[in-house]
Amino acid sequence: MASSLDFDVLIVGSGLAGLSAALLLAPTHRVAVLTKRALADGSSGWAQGGIAAVLAAGDSFDAHVDDTLVAGAGLCDAAATRFVVEHAPEAIGWLRELGVPFSEEDGDLHLTREGGHSQRRIVHVTDATGAAVQQVLIERVRRTPNVTLFEHHTLVDLVAGERLGAPEAGCAGLYALDDASGEVLAFRAPHTILATGGAGKVYLYTTNPDTATGDGIAAAWRAGCRVSNMEFIQFHPTCLYHPHAKSFLISEAVRGEGGLLKLPDGTRFMPRHDERAELAPRDVVARAIDFEMKKHGLDCVHLDISHQSPDFLRAHFPNILARCAELGIDITREPIPVVPAAHYTCGGVVTDLAGRTDLPGLYAIGETACTGLHGANRLASNSLVECMVFARAAAAAIGAAPAREAVALPAWDASQVTDADEAVVISHNWDELRRFMWDYVGIVRTNKRLERASHRIALLQAEIHEFYANFHVTRDLLELRNLVQVAELIVRSAQARHESRGLHFSRDYPSLAEPTAPTVLVPADR
Repeated sequence: MASSLDFDVLIVGSGLAGLSAALLLAPTHRVAVLTKRALADGSSGWAQGGIAAVLAAGDSFDAHVDDTLVAGAGLCDAAATRFVVEHAPEAIGWLRELGVPFSEEDGDLHLTREGGHSQRRIVHVTDATGAAVQQVLIERVRRTPNVTLFEHHTLVDLVAGERLGAPEAGCAGLYALDDASGEVLAFRAPHTILATGGAGKVYLYTTNPDTATGDGIAAAWRAGCRVSNMEFIQFHPTCLYHPHAKSFLISEAVRGEGGLLKLPDGTRFMPRHDERAELAPRDVVARAIDFEMKKHGLDCVHLDISHQSPDFLRAHFPNILARCAELGIDITREPIPVVPAAHYTCGGVVTDLAGRTDLPGLYAIGETACTGLHGANRLASNSLVECMVFARAAAAAIGAAPAREAVALPAWDASQVTDADEAVVISHNWDELRRFMWDYVGIVRTNKRLERASHRIALLQAEIHEFYANFHVTRDLLELRNLVQVAELIVRSAQARHESRGLHFSRDYPSLAEPTAPTVLVPADR
């Protein structure tokens, strides 16, 4: 095998977190950005709603902090929350300098409001904020000379600790599968940033793209990092329900601008579940929809914004209007069929306020990380700003870090493996995993369901381990390996929480427990 590819910083992931870090580090560091598909194929480009920041005259940092703490149901880290909120306006300013065309009204930024927010503080680009931001960042990164892009390169594992024969050496780089050649390459750098996004694809129904397979979380865990709060999976209440609408999200902003949730007979139901009605936090809305669907035997419920004028809808939700129209749904005249779907991974790799993990030289930012900002439930539109704030913090920490000695990476050994004879094992296990996670570890959980899921995960892990040990790695195998690992972490975390809080709702423990604390899993405890 060829010698390692050497850089100053390796960044795994090409969403808002990864590309922001790359642009911030490029003036002083040789940066490699690895992404397992094309640059634009991550979750950031799918974000419709916007980015939360205190920019209005009547708003305040304290109000944004308070809203975040309320949504987080007592588990937000106060320091991390204030850190993100106070640095949010700076992050928006940076994006505007780069040329992101945020929506304006009368020459000022148009601020919308979403569930859980007490003020209008969501900057957006109509209803396609993530796509607009990603387009600007990708264009800028492609023109930046100190950034080398490795598209279609899938993270296999981090090179750290035992692999180096020196547990104290920290992270020295990583192995990645080159899709084109099928070869596993070694990348070496004193600093590695995981910005691989979340793990929505562990569930049967998700708003996430196919790339959201928990790669960074699983790799960090295997390398010895703690993970936290993995039981808190946010289910977005309103994913478009249509056989030809894979993972299409109906933005929170539709409810923010007056959209009403109704049963098929036109009856509103949210006021019966929460005094905040359609503007209640997402976990409340998702559970209410789940309850009404099960009570009435429904495949979906309806989200109705047809009382707004067609001009208003064209101006505020052009992409949602167009996509629904393609499927024969005229949102100016009829309601939108919606169902809940797995949306956001609130937990992740434990980090400090500079994005540092337990492993020297390894950072995690964006949805991969658990900074403490989201607690038991993410407040709408806090995620994109978290990506930027911690990308900047990690870049600053790397810039100030003392030099780390380069360590020789052991060669990847593929001499004992062969090509897989049947890929059906991977596809079958993938389908089985996502279905039982949806049935047993979904919006409402029980001890018995979690036990069943744990048992099936153990069987899958044994099969996948055998497959991994005997056959050449493929992207599908690597993603399945990571999803099963993340599924184990979700179930273990859910079993450890003997209460219902935020996004974790258990029929066996329906009340809040006091005192409460984050769930932290330690690899050494396995």
